[in-house]
Amino acid sequence: MSGLFDDESLAVLERQIDEWLANLRANDATILAIDHAEPEPSFRARWYVRMKGETKDFTTIWLTLGQRTIRYETYVMPAPEDDVAAFRESLLRRNDSLVGAHFSIGDEDAIFLRGDLPLSALDEPELDRIIGSMYA
Repeated sequence: MSGLFDDESLAVLERQIDEWLANLRANDATILAIDHAEPEPSFRARWYVRMKGETKDFTTIWLTLGQRTIRYETYVMPAPEDDVAAFRESLLRRNDSLVGAHFSIGDEDAIFLRGDLPLSALDEPELDRIIGSMYA
């Protein structure tokens, strides 16, 4: 199993992510809060980054640390009520031009933007890029 991080390596990375997020918050007034959340059973740690919104009051980006990847996601909108087939087709077409993330359908058919990054590629500039891209 390539790319699998052991508990010690994950603990080090978790502390680094805490430091990187603190640095990002200190240098970006858009970030209002960063906190830990309960991870899902198959993941090590989970954070949320709450940011001032432009088109909505707040945007929350969830970061979930696994043994091989860090997953990132944000809620986009509730399930569409009208012309659902055309809307979903539009999302699939938009997925074709996205890099590093994709639209998906989550709980209660809500729309999310999600992505994953191998832990071997994670560093502070990449975390900043992920958060900036998800916010945009």
